Amino acid sequence: MEKRIQSWLNKPNYFRYGFICILLLSTFLNLTILMDERIYIFYVLATVFLGIGFYNQSPLFLVLCTTLIVTCRYSFAPNLPDAGTFFVQLGTYLLIMVISVGLMKHNQRIKRDNIEMIKVLSKALDSRDTYTSQHSENVAKYALKIAKKMKLSAELCDMTQKAGLLHDIGKIGVPEHILKKPGKLTEEEYSIIKEHPLIGNEIIKHVSSFHETGILDGVLYHHERYDGKGYPHGLKGEEIPLIARILAVADTFDAMTSKRIYRTELDVHKTLAEINQNKGTQFDPEIAEVFLHLFEEEHLIDFQKESPKILFKSQRTKTLGQ
Repeated sequence: MEKRIQSWLNKPNYFRYGFICILLLSTFLNLTILMDERIYIFYVLATVFLGIGFYNQSPLFLVLCTTLIVTCRYSFAPNLPDAGTFFVQLGTYLLIMVISVGLMKHNQRIKRDNIEMIKVLSKALDSRDTYTSQHSENVAKYALKIAKKMKLSAELCDMTQKAGLLHDIGKIGVPEHILKKPGKLTEEEYSIIKEHPLIGNEIIKHVSSFHETGILDGVLYHHERYDGKGYPHGLKGEEIPLIARILAVADTFDAMTSKRIYRTELDVHKTLAEINQNKGTQFDPEIAEVFLHLFEEEHLIDFQKESPKILFKSQRTKTLGQ
């Protein structure tokens, strides 16, 4: 139930529509069916929806709307109140509105703090290596574009973006001499690199909301392959969570076109060819196809405006985008 309420609070537009509908419904009922004081609960509910839905509006707007609610309640009531009763009720409704606004602002502040915490963690990782600077932000950006193109819900798009910011957080536990090694990795070094999804899982698994929203899945499974040859658990096809399948494409995309200490960035056309070639093996074919269509539909220009570098990364290891 708590999760459902939190989901509702993340969609203030629902409360805006709800405020209008409840106010109209309660006024209609007051005029026709329930012409007594029992209708007051609908006006109270309209006030709560007003505060939550329009929490970011000016105080004057909120006060005027609250006054409208109280006026509608008493204008169509069987017994009109005196001025004193009206203003006492107005004060009560204003208090309800202020509490609702405060609740919503508190919720939004927690949400902003969570995003800032996630960005701090991702920047802490990126700061270890100037060659991978902004990698997490880029992966989050590309993953979000894919999610939106797939017409996923706003909530799932948001979770995909956050998972992108945190997907490589486990590399904090990888020795720096391996992360910055200019040459080819040994088998032992590569096996250490492959531990980073598990390390990332250990770092953030205690955040309960990450379990519920799929962020943890993105961190743990973003190196799984569609053909089952990935790591850490060798999941195959749709056994791999959706967010992780999206991140797999976005991560490879940024990695192959980023400059690294051990190589220069790859040409975008070669990288797109690699992505296309690995549909159904390394990548979910549907997601890879969606990603490729982003370039066919003018998004190549958009991407380049947002990030001056070309988009993919390649690989010094055995799998694209390590």
